[in-house]
Amino acid sequence: MTSSPSLRPVPQRGVLEIEPYVPGRSGAKGSSAIKLSANESPLGASPKAIAAFAEIAQQLEFYPEGSSRDLREALGEVHGLNPQRIVCGNGSDDLLHLLAQIYLGEGDEAVMSQYGFNVYPIIVKGAGASLVVAPEADYRSDVDALLAAVSERTKVLFLANPNNPTGTYIDAGELRRLHRGLRPDILLVVDSAYAEYVTATDYETGVELVNASSNVVMVRTFSKMGLAAARVGWMYAPEHVVDAVNRLRGPFNVNLAGQKAAAAATRDVDFTQTLKQHNAQWRGWLAEQIGSNRLRVLPSEANFVLVLFPSAEESQEAFDALNEAGLIVRQLHVYGIDNGLRISIGSEQAMRGVAAVLKTFGDRS
Repeated sequence: MTSSPSLRPVPQRGVLEIEPYVPGRSGAKGSSAIKLSANESPLGASPKAIAAFAEIAQQLEFYPEGSSRDLREALGEVHGLNPQRIVCGNGSDDLLHLLAQIYLGEGDEAVMSQYGFNVYPIIVKGAGASLVVAPEADYRSDVDALLAAVSERTKVLFLANPNNPTGTYIDAGELRRLHRGLRPDILLVVDSAYAEYVTATDYETGVELVNASSNVVMVRTFSKMGLAAARVGWMYAPEHVVDAVNRLRGPFNVNLAGQKAAAAATRDVDFTQTLKQHNAQWRGWLAEQIGSNRLRVLPSEANFVLVLFPSAEESQEAFDALNEAGLIVRQLHVYGIDNGLRISIGSEQAMRGVAAVLKTFGDRS
């Protein structure tokens, strides 16, 4: 007996199970509110990137170069990589979506860490696959748990390193151990979105693993470096992965202004270093100021800190107090961290404002 036809188009299986991505709030009380909810650059964009972006205003009638050649060459030049093994995208999310569409399908599984980036469930379910979540050890990706979550159906493992929203990371040795424990047909996607901010000396971006293997991809973004509005990301991968992604990606998937601005930002290594230094200074300062017996600040290698409160109720109270002071931070209910607030590292003024509000919570008896 055949089923009756639907009265309207029906999405593919799994699509309606997806919880839409919820970005950080961008509005708060008062017109001078400071946004600390999206991990954006507190110093704006590279002046060279701004100038390059502005020049494109006279070229709006032209299609962009389809392969982002100038940007790939700039990335290769600065990072010492083969431009032919780089693919650029409309933000790193674009590339993550493409990888999921190419390497996952119905009946397949992907593995991620418990508090991994919330885009991973969206792209996995969108590809018709199932997601397996490995528990973390004290808000840090656990290599043993990740490997234990792998099954014969596993095709992709997503690892954000440093992780969003926790800011924690696994070191180079643990990253290599994770890779050694995977079958060669499993794609390890190392999401290094916050690599520019890492100060730990035992950190590895993933480049070395890509060079030494055929099943690792490193994904990066310009969004945390002042170009969030331009939506530009990139990946470094084995030739066979590059070939597959180039077959599916849009023919003009990175706009011309974004390409030129990102190329200029890549070459402006002095600005990138200044941004890193500012972040390291105020990340450490904020953690020292608000950490207490009552408030725990997780050690972070990203451009934000995660603050844990004694209860979800107190976290909400702190969120409201910060909002009242014109400081917008990120609540983490979607990650299951109801007692946590993620706070982007901003200007000196913003950090001092956050510290003034949260010290009152740390000082409670």
